[in-house]
Amino acid sequence: MLLVVGHIGKPHGIQGEVLVTVRTDEPEERFVAGQVFTTEVPRDRRVSASPVRAAPGAVYQVPQRLTLESLRWHQGRVIARFAGVSDRNVAEALRGVLLQVDSATVAAPDDPDEFRDHQLVGLRVVAAGTDAELGTVARIDHAPASDLIVLDKAGGGTALIPFVRQMVPSVDLAGGRVLVDLPEGLLDL
Repeated sequence: MLLVVGHIGKPHGIQGEVLVTVRTDEPEERFVAGQVFTTEVPRDRRVSASPVRAAPGAVYQVPQRLTLESLRWHQGRVIARFAGVSDRNVAEALRGVLLQVDSATVAAPDDPDEFRDHQLVGLRVVAAGTDAELGTVARIDHAPASDLIVLDKAGGGTALIPFVRQMVPSVDLAGGRVLVDLPEGLLDL
């Protein structure tokens, strides 16, 4: 499974550098010179976008993989240079591209109460005490106050569950379930 670790923004300067918004908890492990990322082009550009003219007679299309040549940090973002990206026109073609790594290359967390988003997606959500299946984890949203489980409810629709110990007393990865103890009416919001 591919995990998104960065999002390429606007070009920086005229030498092919781009701003990258980091979307990982371990940026120092993911963003190092020589790192190879799998790319995902935004959906709105996949069909209709025409290739970018990098130089007279040359055409640039976003490759399936990008190699990070160099980087520097600036205000919480990475200013990156990728192999084969040598000018602002080519850098502009990368705008909006997602940078991904294979989840198999990501080490498991040391803390037993810490989970990666991809480990939780698809798990059954079960009510404590009744063992009633409420639905499945669609994704994890990272809000300022706490992480939120986005629940695909068994009866249809979605609901948000704060990922805090009082409401999520246990996660059983091996058993494929998340045990929840929710206040009455939370899933009706």
